[in-house]
Parts: sequence; structure tokens; C-alpha cells
Amino acid sequence: MNGSTLRTVVLIALALAAIVLYSSVFIVQQTQYALVLRFGAVQSAISEPGLKFKLPLVDAVTYFEKRVLDLDLPVQTVLSADRQNLEVDAFTRYRIVDPLRFYQAVGNIALANQRLQSFTNSAMRNTLASASRDAIVRTERADLMNRIQADVNRQAASLGIEMIDVRLTRVDLPAANSQAVYQRMRTEREREAADLRANGQQQAQTIRARAEREATIIRAEANQKAEELRGEGDANRTRILAEAFGQDPEFFSFFRSMQAYETGLKGGDTRLVLSPDSDFFRYFNDPAGRRNGGGAAARPTPAPVQPAPAQ
Repeated sequence: MNGSTLRTVVLIALALAAIVLYSSVFIVQQTQYALVLRFGAVQSAISEPGLKFKLPLVDAVTYFEKRVLDLDLPVQTVLSADRQNLEVDAFTRYRIVDPLRFYQAVGNIALANQRLQSFTNSAMRNTLASASRDAIVRTERADLMNRIQADVNRQAASLGIEMIDVRLTRVDLPAANSQAVYQRMRTEREREAADLRANGQQQAQTIRARAEREATIIRAEANQKAEELRGEGDANRTRILAEAFGQDPEFFSFFRSMQAYETGLKGGDTRLVLSPDSDFFRYFNDPAGRRNGGGAAARPTPAPVQPAPAQ
């Protein structure tokens, strides 16, 4: 055997050794489980990460996720305890805790999702059927989700799966029922608004009537006070005029005549039909106020003093 042949044999041997070595090792990541299968039978389940070995060309390795997996469920219609149809949208989160049991029960993620969907739908129907609509939507929603999760977790344990969470993302009435409920709620709100408006109008009328009554009383009292003050003023005026007339009757007569001229002979279309020798014009005929140009000025009769109005 010459040198070239030997070199070829060595290279082939090294290549075969490399192939055998490559096919006999595998790597398990931190986010994975690994099952070593030999002709379909499980030889070992590996949960620790690192470099692992297997028989080349005989053993096969199947990987499963360690991380949390999501399952979004389709919307389904359930019947509540008060005979209300509800459309429920939900999702679940789970993880594989026993890869060997998981492989033996379902074998892959797709089949596991189908089984979990069946478990969750059944648990939701059974649990929500015992609760009213208000309890599902508002008051007991968290407790109901916990009960559904516990039920699904009990069934999923046979698959090597642990349920992390089950959540109802949307619980609503069907479209036809929603419109009827909306119309009923609108009618109730309109009735409440009408009651509030009626009560407001009644209170407004009461307040307005009370205000008008108080205003009438105030005006009456003010008018009474004004009449009293006016009467006192008239009495004082009459008294002052009487006192002034008593002090100088001639000047008082002259002053009153000047006031009468000012009032009666205003500019404009003023017309008087009087005799020239009337007492009204005596100060025009004689500045001293004497009648017919005679002797002493006429002394007007003093105006009677009017008594003040009774208080």
C-alpha cells in the first residue's frame, strides 16, 4: 500500500469518525426538554441544558418547549344560570412540566392545543352555567376564572401540562340581545330623566311662587313706607308754606304768582282766555299787585293749612 492510498484511507476514517461523533451528540437549550427515542421507544427524558450523547443512527431526539405557551380560544356561546346567552372570548397559558407524559399522551403541541381547547370549553360551560349574567360580567368574574383554571388544570395533569392562567377577555351578549338590552336601558334612562325634569320643574315653580310672594310683600311694605313718608313731606310742606305766608303775606302772594306765571306761560302753544283785569294778571298791570291801579295791593286770602295725613 503506497502513501497516497494510506492517506485516503486515513481521511475516510476521520470523516466517518467525524460523522459518527456528530450524530452521537446533541445540545439541549435552557428553554427545551429533550426525549431520546430508540425506534420510537423513550430511552431518557432530559431537562437539564448542555451537551448530551446518544447512539448514532439509532437514537432520535425530540424537543419540547419549557417556556409558557399561549392558546387563544375561539368565541363560544354559553348559557348562564338566568337563561342568558353570552358570547365568551378566552385564552389560556400553560407549560409542559412532564415531557415524557406529554409525549405519551399527545406527542406534539398541535394535538395538545386541541385537547386543552376541549377541556377549557367544557369547564367554561359547566362553571358559567351556575352563575348569573351579572356575576359573570362584574361581581364574581375573578372567582369564576379561578374555578375554570382549577378544573382545566385537573384534566390537563394527565397530559403532563400545568395551567398557568385562564382568562375571560370578553363576555358580551349576542348582537340581537345587545340591541334589545340597549333599548331597554335607554328607555329606563329616559324615564329617569323625565322624572328628574318633572321634579326640577316642580321645585322651580315652588321657588318662583315663594319669590313672587316675598317680592309682593316687599313692594307692599315699600309702598306703605313711601305713602307714610309722602304724607309726612306734604304735612311739612303745608306747615312751612303756612309759616312763610304768615311772616310776609305780600311777598308770598308775589312769589306764588310768579310760580303760576312760570307754569302757565311756558313756551309753545300756550293759550289763555282771561279778562285783562283778572287777578291772575294783576302783577302785569301793577308791579305792586294793586287791583285796577288802585291803592294798596290786594291781600290774597291765606291758603288753609291742611292737616297731616294720619300715620
